[in-house]
Amino acid sequence: MAKIKLEIISPNKVVYSADIDMLIVRSISGDLGILPKHAPLLAGLVPHAMKAIIDGTENLIAVSGGFMEVQPDKIVVLASAAELPIEIDINRAKRAYERAKKRLESFNQNPEVNIDIDTIRARAAMARAKARLVATRTDVG
Repeated sequence: MAKIKLEIISPNKVVYSADIDMLIVRSISGDLGILPKHAPLLAGLVPHAMKAIIDGTENLIAVSGGFMEVQPDKIVVLASAAELPIEIDINRAKRAYERAKKRLESFNQNPEVNIDIDTIRARAAMARAKARLVATRTDVG
């Protein structure tokens, strides 16, 4: 089967580099499946756990958003942050998720009193934490 080169790059390092069969990502327009010889494409990415499939095995990588460039023989993901499951502190991700969830619940219960809660920032923190937990195959709760 044909392969396509995948490189995931964060500001600090090359997080992942491999020849893969397929990549499944969540773009700002929805989910995309990228196979070898895909048409050229540029896409913005939202926080999620992307799936790199190699010989039937699904490898998850948490990304906190960024951009993806697809060429027929190569995919480059420029991520604001990206982590392999082994690098993720699950307890820290759970705490971040719960903190963001509580902020949003507090705002939703009484928006007039909790007007100082930045809901956009809380939703973004929750999405990043969820991506990290999904990548580690941990229940988001």
